[in-house]
Amino acid sequence: MKVKRKQAVMLGLIAVFAVLLAITMLTGKPSADGEYTSTVYATVLSLLPPVIAIGLALFTKEVYTSLLAGILAGALLYANGNLELMLNTMLFNEDGGMVSKLSDSGNVGILVFLVMLGILVSLLNKAGGSAAFGKWASKHIKTRIGAQISVMILGVLIFVDDYFNCLTVGSVMRPVTDRHKVSRAKLSYIIDATAAPVCIIAPISSWAAAVTSSVPADSGINGFAVFIQTIPYNLYAILTLVMLLTITVLRVDFGPMKRHEMNAIAGDLFTTPGRPYEDNEEEIIKENSHVLDLVLPVVVLIASCIVAMIYTGGFFTGASFVEAFANSSASVGLVLGGSVTLAFTFVYYMMRDVLSFREFTECIPDGFKSMIAPIMILTLAWTLSGVTNLLGAKVFVANMVQHFAQGLQGFLPMVIFLVAAFLAFATGTSWGTFSILIPIVIGVFPSGQMMAISIASCLAGAVCGDHCSPISDTTIMASAGGHCEHVNHVATQLPYVGLVAAVCMIGYFIIGVLQAVGLTQFSLLALPACIVLLVAILFVIRAKTGGKEEI
Repeated sequence: MKVKRKQAVMLGLIAVFAVLLAITMLTGKPSADGEYTSTVYATVLSLLPPVIAIGLALFTKEVYTSLLAGILAGALLYANGNLELMLNTMLFNEDGGMVSKLSDSGNVGILVFLVMLGILVSLLNKAGGSAAFGKWASKHIKTRIGAQISVMILGVLIFVDDYFNCLTVGSVMRPVTDRHKVSRAKLSYIIDATAAPVCIIAPISSWAAAVTSSVPADSGINGFAVFIQTIPYNLYAILTLVMLLTITVLRVDFGPMKRHEMNAIAGDLFTTPGRPYEDNEEEIIKENSHVLDLVLPVVVLIASCIVAMIYTGGFFTGASFVEAFANSSASVGLVLGGSVTLAFTFVYYMMRDVLSFREFTECIPDGFKSMIAPIMILTLAWTLSGVTNLLGAKVFVANMVQHFAQGLQGFLPMVIFLVAAFLAFATGTSWGTFSILIPIVIGVFPSGQMMAISIASCLAGAVCGDHCSPISDTTIMASAGGHCEHVNHVATQLPYVGLVAAVCMIGYFIIGVLQAVGLTQFSLLALPACIVLLVAILFVIRAKTGGKEEI
């Protein structure tokens, strides 16, 4: 009966969308000569495409058609009802079309790195390295708490880039969490929570470079120095790590995540019928396999990617280490590092005689097939983000922030956090969010403590929105790294992100009040106050829901 009702709702949504499409086709007008502008440019309707995509994804649990519906709606709005222009916008627009996104060298680099990681994981499994590492880890990691903390530690250690973090941590730790019956949804949440939140407070990371470059060159402000000042005020990043550690140690889960965790303890790591990676996960045990068959390739991968990233930033031509990271190209560095790792793994496995040449070549298509789902989701998400930008969603939000800034300076940190979180959630990009909002913040507060606090709230909001957005590339990577159905990952982590975001709102409200009354010297006390509040809330949740899930 539930299935029929859901199907009826879906048919109703499709019918409504078809009627809207027909009306706009009949009433819309083709674009005039000259510079083209959509009639909904920089209006509240510019946010409609991501709202449609995200709403449908969470309701129907179907990612591909939901993203496609959002893209179609955005292209239709941009074309003012012109069907021909709608199709051209969706596919060929130079600033937001699908072909444009797939021809961007940075995007293609990420896709190539995804395929390389898929091939490497297939190699590690076929050579018996994953099984050997899982067997070794089971002797040293005795509990589910230990397994989850191990994932956290590795996630924190790989702080140079969020993409790299998501895929590498998942590949290495998945055999360990599987043996200790940690759900794929929980694994993906831990990966996601130690990716962007760690990178945004790490001085040496691709995210620090992005923040530094977002500070206007003509402002006379040292972008890197400002980034360092924002770290203690970045409440969301720090509280996310506190949340992660607390729910693990207290053994407390709530919302959809609790159901996934209880099912995992009973033997079902996935809970739902969606198991996109299940066919690629059978562990192969070989008598001559060794734990080094997994550890060495991963160490080479980490080292080669870091070296390749600073190489692209000019480290070997005279730039300092920090400057090299600031000027590095993450996609180029990851592809170079992945290439070196695959070459090393081939030679190493041939010398070890754990794989034949034929088995090695069989891993290439297997690895590619295992990454088809995240590649498709990323492509659609990039296109949706591009179409949303064509509609001027960022301009609309930027204007809204400037409007608030004029009369609510004391509450601006809280307002900026909210606006940044919403923009990042709707567009799926935190980098694009703070690149727009940081210049506005500096325009309002050209210097002083309030500038650092407001920029920190912008970064925190951007990471918060990015963390829970279904169309965020980092969220998609975390699903891929944890081999979790994407909608499951999004739905299970939303309550966790929401709780941390609510506590952050209180923290930025406190900071704004302290700034307004002149007690600026006490602003740093907001962080410990938020930590105490968050831990207290989790204790209450544990008392009400029960936390005895450990086996």
